[in-house]
Amino acid sequence: MMLSKFKYLGAVAAVGMAVVAGFSGTVSAQPKSLTLGTASVGGTYFIYGGVVATLLTDTIGINVSTQQTQGPNQNIILVDDNKIELGMTTMGIALQAWTGTGDWTKGKKYSNVRALFPMYDTPFHFVTTEKTGIKSVAEMAGKTLGAGPKAGTPGTYFPLMFDALGIKATWRFGGASDMQNQLADGLLDVFAFAAGLPIAAFSEIEAQRPVRYITYSDAQLDMLKKAMPELSDSVIPKGTYKNLAEDHKTVGVYNFGIAHKDLPEDVAYKIVKSVLENNDRMVKGHSAAKETIAANASRNGFLPFHPGAVKYYKEKGIQLNPKALPAS
Repeated sequence: MMLSKFKYLGAVAAVGMAVVAGFSGTVSAQPKSLTLGTASVGGTYFIYGGVVATLLTDTIGINVSTQQTQGPNQNIILVDDNKIELGMTTMGIALQAWTGTGDWTKGKKYSNVRALFPMYDTPFHFVTTEKTGIKSVAEMAGKTLGAGPKAGTPGTYFPLMFDALGIKATWRFGGASDMQNQLADGLLDVFAFAAGLPIAAFSEIEAQRPVRYITYSDAQLDMLKKAMPELSDSVIPKGTYKNLAEDHKTVGVYNFGIAHKDLPEDVAYKIVKSVLENNDRMVKGHSAAKETIAANASRNGFLPFHPGAVKYYKEKGIQLNPKALPAS
């Protein structure tokens, strides 16, 4: 009888320890800190990412810091390897990563990345100084162009775009601030970039000297959309920059916040909720965030959303593209 009693007490203790262990495991699964991959200084990712990190640190009870990277390509690589938990990417780069088709992927499919929240559209456009005399994309043939970091969206896409258009140019890569300085010093003929509007580096160049903004012709836009289906129509509204007197039609790709698939579901939920329900604060940090709204989650048509993100969108009645739903 005593032995039976001891067995009973031992069983109760074992169950209690298991419950405590399970509870402790849940707590330890919650990260004490998170790192968000951004991009180079002078680009929108760098500023926008800082706004997101500060907001999340203030609202979800986890310290979120930023890490300067070369942009979307490197963000995907780092998130996929779980070297950072959060990142930002354009959906064109994400498509190359998911399918392993971009040259930079070397055939690898980055399958550990999950979508969290929509950010904003990224239009492709050009700035040059008046002294270059360049007035069209066709006149950029044989010129030296800067396109931001090589692993970023503009660094990846602009050379491909010029190949599709049959225009040969010399490309240089580096941070947006570096490209800005090289254009000012005459080392570049054109600075080609893509980011949320307005691009800080473009505004700074304009404040220093006379500039001209250039965009693709209608025929070139048609060629680009046929060559790269992930590109969609985009517009840079007049007045975005002081010297931009008319709307510029161009093409763009949408941006999304991303996470590693193993990020705890409740943490992903809190991140999405915080970013999408504090839009006023986001817009104060960068005007591009006016597009950071739940309805734009539909702009993702292939990359699986994190289950925590799906939970939030379901609560809000947002219809997601079925192709972007996680496998059940």
